[in-house]
Amino acid sequence: MTALLPALLPAVVLGIDTPIGVAIVRSLGRHGVPVYGIARTAAAPGLASRHLHEGLLRADDAEGTLAQLEGLAARLGEACLFAISEGDIALLNGHRERLTGYRLLFPDARRMHSVVDKGLTYAAAAKAGVPVPRTVQPATLAEAQAAAGTLRFPVVLKWAEPNEAGILLRRAGLALDKTRYCHDSEELLAYLRQFAPLGRYPLIQEYCAGYGLGQFFLMHDGQAHSVFQHRRLHEWPPEGGVSTMCESVALDRHAALRERSLALLRELDWEGIAMVEYRYDPVRDEAALMEVNGRFWGSLPLACHAGVEFPWLAYRLATAQGGAPTRPVQSPYRAGLRCRFMIPETKRLLRLLLRPGAVADRRLAFSRGGELLGYLADFLRPSMRYYLFTWSDPAPFFRDLWHVLRRG
Repeated sequence: MTALLPALLPAVVLGIDTPIGVAIVRSLGRHGVPVYGIARTAAAPGLASRHLHEGLLRADDAEGTLAQLEGLAARLGEACLFAISEGDIALLNGHRERLTGYRLLFPDARRMHSVVDKGLTYAAAAKAGVPVPRTVQPATLAEAQAAAGTLRFPVVLKWAEPNEAGILLRRAGLALDKTRYCHDSEELLAYLRQFAPLGRYPLIQEYCAGYGLGQFFLMHDGQAHSVFQHRRLHEWPPEGGVSTMCESVALDRHAALRERSLALLRELDWEGIAMVEYRYDPVRDEAALMEVNGRFWGSLPLACHAGVEFPWLAYRLATAQGGAPTRPVQSPYRAGLRCRFMIPETKRLLRLLLRPGAVADRRLAFSRGGELLGYLADFLRPSMRYYLFTWSDPAPFFRDLWHVLRRG
C-alpha cells in the first residue's frame, strides 16, 4: 500500500491587500497549502486569487483582529501565521501569548526592533564590516547646524524609528516624510526647524549615487537556506521609494558583498526572511547599506517568478518535523527576469512626462521620449513579469484595477 502523505498545515496570511500578500497566497496555494487570507477591505486583490482557500475581512480594531486570529486557531487547529506589515508584526509580537495555536513566520520583537531602529542596524553593520553612508543623528538644532558645515550635499533625511516618529509627528500636526532630500545647508536647517518643538530630528545621511541592490535571505540557525538578489530599475517616487520595476541578478555577482550581508544578519542573530538593501554605485563598484527589511518585501513577486518561492520555503522550514533535515535548499533561479508594479510604474511615468521638476533628486536626468518608449516596449519584453498579473491567476490584477478606476 502507498503510504499517505501527512496533511499540510493550513496557513493564515494577515494582509492580502498588497502584491506581497498575493505572492504569499499564490506561493503557498500552488503547493497545496490551504490558505486563509485576512484583508482590510473588500477591494483587496488577494480576495480574488484562485489559490485562496478562504478570505475574511479584518476586524475594525486591534482587539477584534486578535480575537479573529484566536477564533481561526480554534477552528483550524495548528496553523502557520504570516504577517506582512511592520505595524501588524508589532501588534502580534505584543500578544504572542494569544497566538499559541500558530507557528509564527515573522521575527520576534527583539529582532524586529534591531532592524526597525536604524541606529541599531548601523551599529551591527559596523561590527560586521558592512559599509554604511556617513550618518548624523542630531539631538538638537545646534548639533545639526554644526554638522551641516562638514556634510557633502545633497543629503537624505530619514527617521531612525519611522513607526514611533510617525505617531509623534501626527500628534504635533506634522507630516512624516519617509525620505527627504536637501541640497544645501540652508535648505537642511530650514526643514529641520519645524521639529524643534518636538526635540526629535531625523537622521541626516550623505547621498549615495547608484541604484538599489537588494540581497534576500532565508536564515535558520545562522545559515542562509535560500538566497536571491535583484537590482531596482525604477522606483516611485523616481528619486527613491517603492520599487516599481526590478530585475533578478545572478549569484555570481556581488559575492563578497553578500558575505558581508550574511555577517550582518549573523550579528543581528537573525532568524527567518530578511532583505539587506544597498545603494550600489557601478562606476566606483561601491555599496552602502540603506536598511535591513525584516519582513516580506515589496518585490517578493519577482523572486517567486524567478524561482525562489520564499513563502513556501519559509513554510517548509517552519513545518519540518523534529527529525527532518534542515540543510540549506538553495533554489536555482532565472537571472535577468524583470517584474513591474503597474500602477505606481504608471504614476512614475506620468511624473516624468508631466512634472519632471517635481523629482526631488536633482542629479537624476530622464529622457521623456525614452521613458515613454521604454514603458510601452516593456509590454512586449519576453522576460517581463508583473507584481499582480499572472496568466494562471489574473483575477487579483483586474480586481485591483477595477477598484483603482472606481476611486479615480
